[in-house]
Amino acid sequence: MGSLPAEKSSSFTKMQSFRSLELLNVSLNQEINQQPFGVDHGRLENGLAYYVRRNPKPKNRAALALAVKVGSVLEEENERGVAHIIEHLAFSATKKYTNHNIVKFLESIGAEFGPCNNAYTSFDETVYEMLVPIDKPEVLSEAILVLAEFSSEIRLSKDDLEKERGAVMEEYRGGRNANGRIEDAHWALMMEGSKVVAMSFDIYPFATATSDLVRQSKAYMMSSYCKEKGTLEALESMLIEVARVRLHGFSEREISVVRALLLSSIESAYLERDQMESTDLRDEYVQHFVDGKPVIGIDCVIKIVEPRASAKIKDLQKVVMKINKLENERSIIPWDDEDIPEEIVTSKPSAGNIVKQLEYANIGATELILSNGMRVCYKCTDFSDDEVLISGFSYGGLSELPENKYFSCAMGSRIAEEVGVFGYKPSVLMDMLAGKRVGVNVDVGTYMRSFHGDCSPLYLETALQLVYQLFMTNVTPVEEVVKRVMQVEKEMILARERDPITAFRNRVVEVNYGNSYFFRPISISNLKKVDPMKACEYFNSCFKDPSTFNVVMVGNIDPTVALPLILQYLGGIPKPSEPISHFNSNYIKELPLTYPTTITREVVHSPMVEEQCKVHICIPIELKKGTMVEEVQHIEFLSKLLENKILQLLRFKHGQIYGASVYDFVDGFLPCINTDLRGDISISFSCDPKTSSKLVDLAIDEVLRLQEEGPTDEDVSTILEIEQRAHENGLQENDYWMDMILQSYQSRIYSGDIGTSFKILDDGRSKVRESLKPLTMQSALQRIVPFKNQHTVLILKPQLSLFKWLRSFPQWTPLSKDAKILVGIAGLTVLALSFRKYSQKS
Repeated sequence: MGSLPAEKSSSFTKMQSFRSLELLNVSLNQEINQQPFGVDHGRLENGLAYYVRRNPKPKNRAALALAVKVGSVLEEENERGVAHIIEHLAFSATKKYTNHNIVKFLESIGAEFGPCNNAYTSFDETVYEMLVPIDKPEVLSEAILVLAEFSSEIRLSKDDLEKERGAVMEEYRGGRNANGRIEDAHWALMMEGSKVVAMSFDIYPFATATSDLVRQSKAYMMSSYCKEKGTLEALESMLIEVARVRLHGFSEREISVVRALLLSSIESAYLERDQMESTDLRDEYVQHFVDGKPVIGIDCVIKIVEPRASAKIKDLQKVVMKINKLENERSIIPWDDEDIPEEIVTSKPSAGNIVKQLEYANIGATELILSNGMRVCYKCTDFSDDEVLISGFSYGGLSELPENKYFSCAMGSRIAEEVGVFGYKPSVLMDMLAGKRVGVNVDVGTYMRSFHGDCSPLYLETALQLVYQLFMTNVTPVEEVVKRVMQVEKEMILARERDPITAFRNRVVEVNYGNSYFFRPISISNLKKVDPMKACEYFNSCFKDPSTFNVVMVGNIDPTVALPLILQYLGGIPKPSEPISHFNSNYIKELPLTYPTTITREVVHSPMVEEQCKVHICIPIELKKGTMVEEVQHIEFLSKLLENKILQLLRFKHGQIYGASVYDFVDGFLPCINTDLRGDISISFSCDPKTSSKLVDLAIDEVLRLQEEGPTDEDVSTILEIEQRAHENGLQENDYWMDMILQSYQSRIYSGDIGTSFKILDDGRSKVRESLKPLTMQSALQRIVPFKNQHTVLILKPQLSLFKWLRSFPQWTPLSKDAKILVGIAGLTVLALSFRKYSQKS
């Protein structure tokens, strides 16, 4: 970046300022001042601690929290779950608010309510959180009043408890999967003999990727994933590395890499110190209030998680003793350092030139058409001093492949990533990029091939070098790498087959989209047919022709610095003599979707260790091309309406679910403008298996009621407020503008001018918002969602044992033909089992 004059870049100036700071030498035994910096902090007469800070990001928003130093660790055995359910009751009933009126208040000001959004209970604290608009003074006052209600006015009547019990039990049930059982075992092992063990099963939420155990306790954790029955080998390899470090320490290169990573992270925080989100600052102050000084121990615990136990305690002990012996004998040698190249691009390309430049005032963006045919659009923002987002795409992806090539080519990305898509092994590239805030990922999707990443403005050249290397690298399969990838994929397939949720999702896809090879999950038999050479050849062809790619850059971009780099590394990508993967967006091959044309209702039974139940309701939709822009906007509003109403009904009224989600799918990114648009709206929730059918009926009745009666004025105003507040927050984020510019390119209305397509999309949003009334929402629901005659319902339930199944016989209809057939099968099965048992005895 030597060509950058210091006075032309605030990021460069701030970086120089950071690197001129003196290092602070602090003894590990020295106590650091606990007074929080940069915040008005103190205590009121009643003992309540407060933290107040003015912060501009996001604009016109206040991040509030009430933190209470009371959590589940204070519960006795007969009180388990009390702290958690009190957190729930805070939102359902207080002295001033009743019947979930607090939730209605939050939604009325555009602050969404939902699972994990507004509160959490842990071992040591309970925290309530809100992000509220402050452009209306009365809103902030009422939000603070709500926190005051949480602090001392939560109502605890028998009726309130019964109403919320179902939601809490469903949240508990949702954690009783394999991961939940692993967490239980984890805490039982880590906290053996401690009161924490008894409390660990009521905690929400729980983050496994942290070294903090509980207050005053930390641990260093190592983990690895291995093939089934490969536990002992994996443990041995981990312990060898620990012993290697104890014997030889870290090399200077390893230390320099870690030092660079740490300093890079600190430098980024320094550069953006004035642009920190209010919610992040709030979380810091919450932790300052609730956390004491940690006590760090030196104990080591080995935890093994297997689908079926194969390693015994004595086997684990033998491995530990073996490594201890090798360490004592100093038989473990140090690693040889790999040769790390200094430069990513060893031979700099000749720069291309700009063929055409266009300015789009309504977006604040500039588009360049380069001499190799690549389009580059950049938008300069000041939202984050240390962020530039980059994304590039080209049409034509996996949907174009015939079945005999599909599985090999679909594995191309996985193999290429492990070999090295940028011309270097991943481990080598990681060291090359140490200390540089830059990352680029690659994806080959259904309808397009893409790369996307982010970087500090200081490392924009490095990011563009990676893109250049992507196009210039020819990945070839390496036997040991391919073998490793295939082994990992095999283990993942086996893990999915053990997971009851996987069987359910597969059936949901099959019922709703048809049994096409494209939607079937890869099996071990498919994996064996993968040709690594063809996989790599396909991947290489995906990133060769720059003339087919559109690249978007958004963030703190200085054009005087960025343009020469764009021309050299993007413009310098050579255009092949013959077109490669050059697809006309109007003729992209559509996915072979086959939507059901009637009503389907099916129960999927799957073996489970602990009972769980999932519900998935899917409604096909079809949008006519003439009104597509407005209809897509209507779908987003309708999805939010359905989600709110089903949550109100099944959770707040009946108290039977924890959360519900409604989402829409509109045939991926199929760009063709000469066809109608197909998709679906899906409703999903989890519940008690015993109540699932009843809740499905209630949800279906609610959708039909909304079609017949329409929503209320309050429903519509709530949805509009939530959408508007999210839109206002988005306007202050680079991610939002990246998405909007990509949508402008990828929209079916795009015809070479992103300014025009952006305006059509934005006008479409405004038009729908202005017209949104109860009657227009009802009309859209009737027009777009053919629910009455066309939808599917799939319910996941535990697989019944034979005797439980027979016990359910009295519930069957006496005259049912199916029931008679099932009874016959059951009788034959019992007879066969009895005969087998008799034969074995004989």
